[in-house]
Amino acid sequence: MIGLAIYALCLAGLGLLLPRAWWDPASPEFILILGGIGAWRYGWGLLHLARSLIYRKLVYPRWRRRADALGEAAMPSHVFLLVTSFRIDGETTRKVYQAAIEEAVRCGVRATVIASIVEMADQRLIKRLFQGIVARMGAAGRVDLSFVRIGGTGKRDALAYGFRAVSLHRPPHDAAVCVIDGDSILEPGLLRKSLPYFRLFPDVGAFTTDETCEVVGRPLFREWYNMRFAQRHILMSSMGLSGRVLTLTGRMSAFRAEIATDPEFIRTVEVDYIDHWRLGRFKFLTGDDKSSWYFVLKRGLRMIYVPDAKVVTVEYPPSSRFWAGATMLMIRWFGNMLRTNSRAIALGPRRIGWFTWWCIVDQRLSMWTSLSGPTAVLLIWLSTGSNLIFLYFYWVALTRFVQTLTLLTARDRVSWTYPFLLYFNQVYGSLVKTYVFFRLDRQKWTRQKTTIERGLDRWSARLQAATSAYVHVLGCAAFVVGLGLYLRAIHMPNVKYLTLLQ
Repeated sequence: MIGLAIYALCLAGLGLLLPRAWWDPASPEFILILGGIGAWRYGWGLLHLARSLIYRKLVYPRWRRRADALGEAAMPSHVFLLVTSFRIDGETTRKVYQAAIEEAVRCGVRATVIASIVEMADQRLIKRLFQGIVARMGAAGRVDLSFVRIGGTGKRDALAYGFRAVSLHRPPHDAAVCVIDGDSILEPGLLRKSLPYFRLFPDVGAFTTDETCEVVGRPLFREWYNMRFAQRHILMSSMGLSGRVLTLTGRMSAFRAEIATDPEFIRTVEVDYIDHWRLGRFKFLTGDDKSSWYFVLKRGLRMIYVPDAKVVTVEYPPSSRFWAGATMLMIRWFGNMLRTNSRAIALGPRRIGWFTWWCIVDQRLSMWTSLSGPTAVLLIWLSTGSNLIFLYFYWVALTRFVQTLTLLTARDRVSWTYPFLLYFNQVYGSLVKTYVFFRLDRQKWTRQKTTIERGLDRWSARLQAATSAYVHVLGCAAFVVGLGLYLRAIHMPNVKYLTLLQ
């Protein structure tokens, strides 16, 4: 907090140095900085914050009391915990499976842990853990362990084989299936807190929980991850008010067994694809959580957020350098989002709800609207030499400080680095989104180093890469020119002059 206090003092000092006229809401400088797009973006953020507080402080506590009142009757008759592990270090694997097995015992109902693995060493480790925990907690005959071995062909195959393994157990109609990443550690009591909502709300098809992280890497990575998870907590809580979250994260989500064992659901998770007007048909490598989310979304089922149940994810940044690591992660995250958003939008607002539908549309628009501020100021500075750029950066520093303080509604602490990281996410993240948007077929896992080949010959691949670069440049140029014309920082050629040239 000392860093934030120093940051605030610097803001106050710099604010006193700015011309007083710039703070007049009627001044052209103030209007330009805030602007219609700025007001939209800040207003949208405040709306999510307000909805998040309403959900966590008013709506969800009522749900919690109703779920607790049901007692043991609220729990499903059988719980399946499907954990996928591939190229995860041994210590993390031990923590993940220890927490999963202990939760399976602690939940108090029949439970089966299904380990979808590649390496034999993982199987030996998990079996020893299971035997030791079951003996220590006296759960023999109540918790089972099953293994699914795959050939390292990817997470989608690992999940699909795991879901088929669940199907072979012929789960009862009220059973639940929890999907857990191989680097996600369940907090004690998570299942008892979250699973009753399937009984409380018959129209809920899936839910997801809060997340925190343990980051192995530089302190800046830790702050960046912590900030993103705080933002996620606010956004998920806001969406929880609508009964439609924007993703069912693979780190920890749960489904009704009738969904998880649906052959169409399994095929969707295993082999998902889109038909793109320019790139043709291509399969998804990553984004299994978006595929499962879309399946539940198009079925018209509710998806809720459980804010008081938490998983801790052990994060290994793909690079020791912050910029490189953040770029690789953004490419994967944004690619997953953009590949699925178009078909989610096509479902229409009446089917998925107006607020949810507009949130998905906004995810497509935000990569351009978030760039409008810095682009506008840069254009004006280049065309007029105005010192407005100094006001803009002060405005950025001030608003990101306020945004940082709002994150205290989600977490107990924030960092002085958050204002800088927030702006980094806005500008650089939007640039990455535009890059990915025109190259949706490029996919790669960061930690596992797996890619997908489309089977194109060399010349077809080069042509496709060239067209992607062309439409990307064209789209960015249209954005800059359109914004410049609107601001009158760029002027159209005189028609009479063009006529004389002919």
